[in-house]
Amino acid sequence: MSDAFEMGQGLGHHLEMGFARHGWTKADVNKLGQGDLLANVLKVVRGTAVVKILKHVVDLAGDCMPESWKKQKWEIERHVGDGQLELDLSKIQLHLSPNQKDSKTIEGNDLRAELEDSKVPVLNACVLEYLLAHPEIIPEDWKVDEKGNTRYIYFWGTVYRNPDGVLYVRCLFWSDGAWSWGCAWLDNGWGGQGPAAMLASVT
Repeated sequence: MSDAFEMGQGLGHHLEMGFARHGWTKADVNKLGQGDLLANVLKVVRGTAVVKILKHVVDLAGDCMPESWKKQKWEIERHVGDGQLELDLSKIQLHLSPNQKDSKTIEGNDLRAELEDSKVPVLNACVLEYLLAHPEIIPEDWKVDEKGNTRYIYFWGTVYRNPDGVLYVRCLFWSDGAWSWGCAWLDNGWGGQGPAAMLASVT
């Protein structure tokens, strides 16, 4: 190139905001400028290479409030989990209360209390957000249950309160060829199609 590369104040600020938004540290940025790492990043930017994720790590204390809910002034009533979780889908189970089996239903408020009292290691909505961003890792058998009914997989580790004071919990489900999220009011009934995502074991 005949002209030396220059980064103006505006571009530098844009990058700085991007680094901050995605959790970069000064050490990360310093490492980016070493060796030929930037050359490889450039290949990704220009579409001649792809990033392969070696480990799926979820920030359990991350931002899991949908943008539309932020604008409507929703709040998080309860959020369980902090630190980082290396996601291993083989160690995540879909939990049903005895009161959800054999065609029985349980009110969401009662189910929430039961899960808390039994100390079921439910996952929070940060895991839901991560799975939506990486749908290729979601197990195929999460789509439907043994009877062929759509599964609505709830992430009880995060409970939301809307501006009217109503409590909701979010879920993951398969619809029209894609993974989506929804939510349910805790006054609703939970049956066999609404398991809770829980961590089977901690490594």
